[in-house]
Amino acid sequence: MSKPKEVIHSIPDEAISNKIYCIRNQKVMLDTDLAELYGVETRRLNEQVKRNIERFPEAFMFQLSSDEFFILKSQIATSSWGGRRKPPFAFTEYGVLMLSSVLNSEKAIQVNIRIMRIFTKFNKLLNESSSVKLEIEEIKNQLSKHHKNIQLVFSLLDKLIDKGEKSKTRKKIGYKLLDKN
Repeated sequence: MSKPKEVIHSIPDEAISNKIYCIRNQKVMLDTDLAELYGVETRRLNEQVKRNIERFPEAFMFQLSSDEFFILKSQIATSSWGGRRKPPFAFTEYGVLMLSSVLNSEKAIQVNIRIMRIFTKFNKLLNESSSVKLEIEEIKNQLSKHHKNIQLVFSLLDKLIDKGEKSKTRKKIGYKLLDKN
């Protein structure tokens, strides 16, 4: 039993996180990548899923459309999917978690633990970046208000300058010096 744990710990986190894609505004992993991580053939993974399809509602798993699959393949120059006939299945975080119960092996359990930890890191980073985005938006709004106020000041100054240049020469008032000659 210790052998699968050694193999699994030798997989870098980056190798797993690079297999997480954003499709339909969801973080997902593809059946081919999951099969590779679990050390099984993709068709075997999909067979197990089909045998237990009631465990995989649409929120857990969906099949990519032909367009989505084409776009994904074009984004990844070195495709490992070769001559695949059908678009792959995409498993959400919940679907990946459910796979451990379907692929009841020590390796599947250990791989799922690693994947769940990486999904958790992603969620934490997403939450942190969301709060930073909110702060940036608040700063932008404040700057926008200041910008509008500065524009107003400059437009008023321009009006005053124009008014000053257009005003008639006024008659000077005050004492006149008399010429002593």
